[in-house]
Amino acid sequence: MEAARPPATAGKFVVVGGGIAGVTCAEQLAIQFPSEEILLVTASPVIKAVTNFKQVSKVLEEFDVEEQPSTMLENRFPNIKVIESEVKQLKSEEHCILTEDGSEHVYKKLCLCAGAKPKLICEGNPYVLGIRDTDSAQEFQKQLTKAKRIMIIGNGGIALELAYEIEGCEVIWAIKDKAIGNTFFDAGAAEFLTSKLIAEKPEAKIAHKRTRYTTEGRKKEAETKANVGHIGSALGPDWHEGLNLKGTKEFSHKIHIETMCEVKKIYLLKEFRFSKKNSLNFPRDHHNQSVTTDKEIWPVYVELTNEKIYGCDFIVSATGVTPNVEPFLCGNKFALGEDGGLKVDDHMCTSLPDVYAAGDICSASWQPSPFWQQMRLWTQARQMGWYAAKCMAAATSGDSIDMDFSFELFAHVTKFFNYKVVLLGKYNAQSLGSDHELMLRCTKGQEYIKVVMQNGRMMGAVLIGETDLEETFENLILNQMNLSSYGEDLLDPNIDIEDYFD
Repeated sequence: MEAARPPATAGKFVVVGGGIAGVTCAEQLAIQFPSEEILLVTASPVIKAVTNFKQVSKVLEEFDVEEQPSTMLENRFPNIKVIESEVKQLKSEEHCILTEDGSEHVYKKLCLCAGAKPKLICEGNPYVLGIRDTDSAQEFQKQLTKAKRIMIIGNGGIALELAYEIEGCEVIWAIKDKAIGNTFFDAGAAEFLTSKLIAEKPEAKIAHKRTRYTTEGRKKEAETKANVGHIGSALGPDWHEGLNLKGTKEFSHKIHIETMCEVKKIYLLKEFRFSKKNSLNFPRDHHNQSVTTDKEIWPVYVELTNEKIYGCDFIVSATGVTPNVEPFLCGNKFALGEDGGLKVDDHMCTSLPDVYAAGDICSASWQPSPFWQQMRLWTQARQMGWYAAKCMAAATSGDSIDMDFSFELFAHVTKFFNYKVVLLGKYNAQSLGSDHELMLRCTKGQEYIKVVMQNGRMMGAVLIGETDLEETFENLILNQMNLSSYGEDLLDPNIDIEDYFD
């Protein structure tokens, strides 16, 4: 006979995942329920904590992400208990999770924050590295010290940063779009940044302020290919600081970009010889297009869909992430989004009772505000983790709760190539169709401003450089004031736009 199900009150608040979403959620629950034990289940011995949090404006926030041993979290919040183990199975009917260490934990409310894992262009190839967490970034640094040429595949934030930071090594960067940084920029902004990419960089490398705790030595099995990159949580916005990204060669910066192409096939040296194909030399300059056959012997060769073949020491796969839902699907009827994430409603609830999700693992499935879209970024992981905890608390005490204000307007601040970059609203005219216009102001090497307008109202903006316009533009998007009468003056550098709208 089956054991009676324990009453829901018997369980605890359980959070799965030691990244920003999970830790923020657990901290918030610990504050809301000081006399209850909150369980945080994480596969890694280090957790990610938000430090130096600053609310820059109504919705823009800046913070650092710090890796800490989980004991630091338990010291800050005595009612959080960290369990270092992977989740083996979720039994949602019985309100419990089984962990790899053999224990069973009954929950009254569960929040899944297990993040996402890198999409690798091919599994199990020793020359293909995915960069997602600190461990894989350090593995990458080790490989790079011996490298003369590497290839970067992908066009997101990590690929952008790598292309800029790597020195002493030839870099061939293959992107499927017309221009770099497609998820963040349009061609104009990409052009503005590309000039910086090709220029020599200033030599100032500052020692980084954060301590890094690595999991080296703690996780010998992580070295086996099956586990590489599957455990740690995502990297912070300045993950490459304090890593010395230098290859073997003496020059500082050599980069060649292949646009509008993807990887067709990867050959190991033996297979490549057998194929009787030729690989190309590194293109020396942009004007001389005569391409010569490469005499050098490389351990791995990449054939692109534009028919070009390059040899290299290794390939960095930075082609985005897939939500890490695998461990939770078996035996549970989760509704999944088109991106493979767990669908959540406007209270961060999944389709199963008492199971919530936040951060990269979830797929926002509510009717979003006209100026917000989900992107798998730090800021959203923090906001979702915080809001999920609030929703879990409200549901427990039977209160109602309004959607958090941070979901009114998409807002993200980051740094690319040492420029401050602010993205607001529908900054790339996402889902606006052709019914919109763009206004631009660009000072080469200094700033790039793009505003997306629809029917005289501001819908989004990209600000690169120290523009000081983020608060003004945030307000103009939120209050939807009709700006038609200002016309081009809106971006006139001689008019102090802030004075108009304060």
